[in-house]
Amino acid sequence: MLDGLSDIKNRIVSSSAEEVVASYLERIEKSNINAFTCIAEDAIEQAKKVDSLDIEGPLAGVPIAIKDNISTKGLSTTCSSAILEGYVPPYDAHVIERLRKAGAVIIGKSNMDEFGMGTSTETSTYGPTLNPWDTERVAGGSSGGSAAAVAAGQVPVSLGSDTGGSVRCPAAFCGAVGLKPTYGAVSRYGLVSYANSLEQIGPLANRVEDVAALMDVIGTYDNRDSTCVKHNAGYTDTLQDGVDGLKIGVPDEYFGEGIDDNVQKLVWDAIGKFEDMGAEYTKVSMPNTPYALAAYYIIAMSEASSNLARFDGTRYGNRSEGENWHMMASKTRQEKFGAEVKRRILLGTYALSAGYHDKYYLKALKVRTLVKQDFERAFEDVDVLMAPTMPTPAFKIGEKMDDPLSLYLSDVNTVPINLAGVPSISVPCGFSEGLPVGLQVIGNYFDEATILKAAHSFEKNTDHHTKLAAEVV
Repeated sequence: MLDGLSDIKNRIVSSSAEEVVASYLERIEKSNINAFTCIAEDAIEQAKKVDSLDIEGPLAGVPIAIKDNISTKGLSTTCSSAILEGYVPPYDAHVIERLRKAGAVIIGKSNMDEFGMGTSTETSTYGPTLNPWDTERVAGGSSGGSAAAVAAGQVPVSLGSDTGGSVRCPAAFCGAVGLKPTYGAVSRYGLVSYANSLEQIGPLANRVEDVAALMDVIGTYDNRDSTCVKHNAGYTDTLQDGVDGLKIGVPDEYFGEGIDDNVQKLVWDAIGKFEDMGAEYTKVSMPNTPYALAAYYIIAMSEASSNLARFDGTRYGNRSEGENWHMMASKTRQEKFGAEVKRRILLGTYALSAGYHDKYYLKALKVRTLVKQDFERAFEDVDVLMAPTMPTPAFKIGEKMDDPLSLYLSDVNTVPINLAGVPSISVPCGFSEGLPVGLQVIGNYFDEATILKAAHSFEKNTDHHTKLAAEVV
C-alpha cells in the first residue's frame, strides 16, 4: 500500500524531511512514466529548511507535485507548451503560497496536456505520461502527470486543475482519488487560464482523507480572485460520520450509450455497497445532459480563443524570429502551439465571430443554464449523485489522437459538473481487465464535506485503493 500523509509524517518524525524527500526523488529518477516536466533543484534544500526550523505546519516536509499550469516562483511553468519554454514565474499562485506556509516541499512540476487541452496528456510538448498500471495506455488528462505520479508512489499528493474533468479523468484512469471543488472554493490566482468560467484547481492523492487535508490548506478565501467565495471549510471535520441515511441520486443519462458494460457494473456494485452501509438510492432524470458536451466545448474553446491571445512571443516565453512584430507573432503561434491548441483557438474564434456568436456561443450559455437547473432540481431530493467518472478504462496511447471527436466524447460524464460549477470526486471502485475504474460522487454547491464523507466511507469498506500501482511500472 502506498504511503499516505499520516505515514509520511511518521517517517519524518522518525528520520527527517530530507531523507523522505530524497527517497521520493530517487523513486522519480528510476521511473519511466514521464510524469514530470521538471524537478525542483531546491527540493532537498526545502526539506532541510523544514528540519532545521522545526516547521510544524500540517504538510511539513511532505513532497507534492504541482501541475505545470500553476505558477511557482523560481520554478519553470510551461503549461507543457513549446510557446512557454523557459518561462519562470516571478510569483507564486495562491495555492502555492498556502502550501509553502503549511511546510510542503514543492518537488516538481507535473506533465499535462498542452494548456490543459486534452483527455490523455498526449498533447504535451514533453510527450505523453504513461499509465502506471499499463505503460502502453494513457494516464488521462489533462492532469495526467499529477495523477500518475500519485498512483506510482512518486509523490503522496499533487495538485491538478479541472476544466472539464481534468482532475477526475486521470484519477479514474490511474486509480487515484481526485477532487474537483465547487467553482470559487479555491482561488485561481496564479493558474494559467484556459477557460476561466469552468476551471478549478483540485487535489489528487491515494486516499480520500489526504485529499480532504489538502483542501483544508488550499481552500481558503483570496481577494485576488474575484470569483473566490468566502465559505466555511473544515473538509476533514465530518469524514468519519458515515453514510447511514444518505440519499443517492443515480442519473439515467450518465449510464447511456457509450458507457462500457464493465464500468457500469462496477459503479452499480459500488452503489450496492453504499446500500449495505445504510444509504438509499433513487433514479433521477437530468434531461439536458445530452446537450452538455457540445455546449461545454463551444464555451471552453471560445474562452480559450480569448485567453491564449496573450501568447505571442512578446512578453514571456519562447518566440520565433520575424522581420516585424506581425511576422514574429504569427510565426511564434504557428510554430510553438500544438495542433490541438490551434484547433481549439480556431473553433473558439469562429464561435465568437460576427454572425455566429448568437448561433453558437449564446446558445451554449443558455444550455449551460439548463444543465445547472438540472443539478439544482436533483439536489432538492437527494444528497449526492453517483455515476461513472469515465465511460471506459484507460485507452491505448495513440488510439484516439487522430479522432478528436472520439476523444471529446470521453468527457461526456465530467463536463456537466464544470458547466454547473458543483463539486465532484472520483474514487476507485474496482478494476476492469486489470485497469482502474472510477466512481464519481457529485455534490451540491460548497458541500464538499458530504461527497468526501461518502467517498471516505466507501474507501474504508473496500480494498480498491490498497493495490500498489508502482509494482507494475
